[in-house]
Amino acid sequence: MGIPEVRPDPPTPLVSAGARLMGTAPARWFLRRVGWRLDRAVIKLTNGYLSMSLVLPEVLLTHTGAKSGRQYSTPLTYFTDAGRVIVIASNYGGDRHPSWFHNVKAHPRVTLSTRGYRGTFVGEEVTGAERDRLFGLAKQFVPNYADYEKRAGKRRIPVVAFTEVPNSA
Repeated sequence: MGIPEVRPDPPTPLVSAGARLMGTAPARWFLRRVGWRLDRAVIKLTNGYLSMSLVLPEVLLTHTGAKSGRQYSTPLTYFTDAGRVIVIASNYGGDRHPSWFHNVKAHPRVTLSTRGYRGTFVGEEVTGAERDRLFGLAKQFVPNYADYEKRAGKRRIPVVAFTEVPNSA
């Protein structure tokens, strides 16, 4: 058993409706300031079987602070590709990379958990043509990523691939 696979298929009508709602300024404000904390608690309480998203697959990333050395947990939307877990460091289109991205760059060994599965993974930023291919899949899967890309301006939104460490389950 591995982490549940998620294909980056085009969104269902329900996902599209959720994307439109989450693309509004009040929703983005809520998600950036409060929502992720609530989502982290919901994911932990349900062992990853439920998240505030309701319609998008989420993984709980447990990572080590680049400066503090403390453990942090961040809920992220994910999909899988060639056995890897793919996440987008969009920061809702903000002009800076999210903190979790800097932490993973400094300490790439992390824990991912979702839907009853927990494992140790190593994260790596994907670059070049492979980054562009995966980001294209992400925009197909979650329409908001195209908007986040525009909002990010000159910041190139990173794509991170996590590969499971053998025998970590």
